[in-house]
Amino acid sequence: MTRALQPHRIELDDVVLRQFEPSDEEAVAEALQDPDILRWTAGTAVIRTPAAQRARRWLEPRLDAWSLGNAVFAIADRATDRVLGSVALRDVHRIPDQAVAAYWVSPAARGRALGARALDAAASWAFTPGGLGLHRISLDHSLVNEGSCRVALRAGFQLEGTMRDYYVEVNGDRHDSHLHARLATDQRPPTAGS
Repeated sequence: MTRALQPHRIELDDVVLRQFEPSDEEAVAEALQDPDILRWTAGTAVIRTPAAQRARRWLEPRLDAWSLGNAVFAIADRATDRVLGSVALRDVHRIPDQAVAAYWVSPAARGRALGARALDAAASWAFTPGGLGLHRISLDHSLVNEGSCRVALRAGFQLEGTMRDYYVEVNGDRHDSHLHARLATDQRPPTAGS
């Protein structure tokens, strides 16, 4: 049985990680105009939804995510509270003491290490007894998605191997994927928090 999670807020220097809200739909719609976000992180259901309705389709399950056992954070600008991206920990404790991470950053917010900083902050919190008490967080990305690999490595997620033909695009194209993971016992990366 899925255990509901208590929503949590994490404050970084220039951004906060917080729950998604219905008012975030406009920023999500803008992000979903990016072909890379659509291709790698939106999901089949969102891609198959008419463009004008994609943001609502993407956002709706994330509004209830915490109550369903998934720690889904909006990466929001501290000054404006506008959503710049997302970092999520899903399948929390489906396998004891583990979760799976996913993330994206809007094109306008790229180049500031937001993805790595948010992923590091979410993982660091999730490893604590006061957080989720996890021991291992894994993530995967298509080898073609080199930016995601840089984010994972910078956030301390070590490359563990290659999964052949693991990622399947909506059009049926298959890609090999990297598997990364970070353990609670791993040293925190020095560059992710900067």
